[in-house]
Amino acid sequence: QARLVESGGGLVQPGGSLRLSCAVSGTTFTGYAWAWYRQTPGEERDWVAVIRPDTSTTYAESVKGRFSISRDDAKNMVFLQMNSLTDEDTAVYYCNRVISRPPWGQGTQVTVSS
Repeated sequence: QARLVESGGGLVQPGGSLRLSCAVSGTTFTGYAWAWYRQTPGEERDWVAVIRPDTSTTYAESVKGRFSISRDDAKNMVFLQMNSLTDEDTAVYYCNRVISRPPWGQGTQVTVSS
């Protein structure tokens, strides 16, 4: 049974940083591209960063230069370093494969507020 567990969210002031982690189990990790997505109430879930098996990355324009995605294939984990956070980054953050997605995890809430 696939399980995705996101963690590391919280309340942070504008300009602050957070590092999100995603632990993957019960499904194939290596050889797939993984991504971080985020969702705000009433909106669709949007991708923000992708990391491919060769560790190349792509970022949404809104986070480019501020967020950094990484992966640890030995530990089946994906990370998202978020810097220079703004209130527009407030959302629930999820990780998942780019294709052949297993069921979504519960996500981790990120709230940027003074």
